[in-house]
Amino acid sequence: MPRINIGLSEEQRQGVINLLNQDLADSYLLLVKTKKYHWDVVGPQFRSLHQLWEEHYEQLTENIDAIAERVRALGGYPVGTLEGFLKIATLKEHAGKVPSATGMVARLVEDHEQIIRNLREHIDHSSEEFHDEGTADFLTGLMEEHEEMAWMLRSFIEGEAIEPDGKQPAAETQTPVGV
Repeated sequence: MPRINIGLSEEQRQGVINLLNQDLADSYLLLVKTKKYHWDVVGPQFRSLHQLWEEHYEQLTENIDAIAERVRALGGYPVGTLEGFLKIATLKEHAGKVPSATGMVARLVEDHEQIIRNLREHIDHSSEEFHDEGTADFLTGLMEEHEEMAWMLRSFIEGEAIEPDGKQPAAETQTPVGV
């Protein structure tokens, strides 16, 4: 195979590949959690959460493929085993008891937000340390998708309680900026 000559050294490409593989591992763990919650959710919001999580796991599946292809385009090999994912992922599994619908949403928000923080850091490293603006741009797009998914999930738990206990939470009013 001819040597890759795309304006990045082997060290730069390997540094970016390592970042991408961590993003791949986190994305795969998030995909598994999202699918599991899609299957297990119950309660008054079953249908809307079930549908939302289907949209999310379909997007995550596309992102996983894109991350793996980016790794290959840089001359690397994507991590592709559960063992490998668990070794380098920053997300944690929550094996065991199935949480309530609210708990599911909250855990997914936390995971998306962790991925967003990681992506911000990886964007900076890709650009500043490894001088790979293409990967920085690619990761920026992924970050924006996670920001939107996190916003949708947060919106689900910011209103009325998903698990009504007979008491309504104190109503908070939000004033739009500039009003």
